[in-house]
Amino acid sequence: MYASVVGQAPSKAQETLREAEAVCFDVDSTVITKEGIDELAAYLKCGDEVAALTKAAMDGGMPFHTAIEKRLEIFANAGFGQPKLAQMLADHPMEEILSPGVEDLVAALQSKGKRVFLVSGGFRQMINPLAAVLNVPETDIYANSFLFDASGAFLGHDKDEPTSRAGGKAKVVADIKAKYGYKKVVMVGDGATDLEAREVAGGADAFIGYGGVVERSAVKAGACWFVYDFKDMIAALE
Repeated sequence: MYASVVGQAPSKAQETLREAEAVCFDVDSTVITKEGIDELAAYLKCGDEVAALTKAAMDGGMPFHTAIEKRLEIFANAGFGQPKLAQMLADHPMEEILSPGVEDLVAALQSKGKRVFLVSGGFRQMINPLAAVLNVPETDIYANSFLFDASGAFLGHDKDEPTSRAGGKAKVVADIKAKYGYKKVVMVGDGATDLEAREVAGGADAFIGYGGVVERSAVKAGACWFVYDFKDMIAALE
């Protein structure tokens, strides 16, 4: 029995999860219990201002590319650079805020031959340590990238990354399916940009919403299956 049977088609989503060749995970508020960019903003002492923009983007009230640009402008004004990023990651390791059960879930998926991807609107430099813990190669990370010059000064972000704009995660999932010839791919996440991954031709075959960190009403309403505990997904694999 599953603790959660919430969603538009929970049984079908569970079946798709068992049959999928790959599972794509959002990172912030899914793989980890925080929004990485908000943690960085708090370190830079501009947390409240950045968190409000993050919430607007995740709730679907602001275009994602606009939210990124506004937040990074705040970072630039706060003196952000490569040295501060390195110090923040040393002082507050991202792997210390992994969501309960996510390591077990990823291991269970991989033990069944399913490839795990991290598809995030966050930043590679903050996600790479998480991927190492989860045994996900850096080639299977799709995320944004901070840009620094040779001295470590902040230059901005790579606007060519698909996850830097609305609809980017949907494009990534579709590209993954096309590149590897996968017939079924599942997207797991907490936000509006994750839900989008199912809503395009060639995108995710099921979207599993995760509410273990934050519950977003639109995501809960639109999810094929909505879970609060990754143990439910592990049980569904059996």
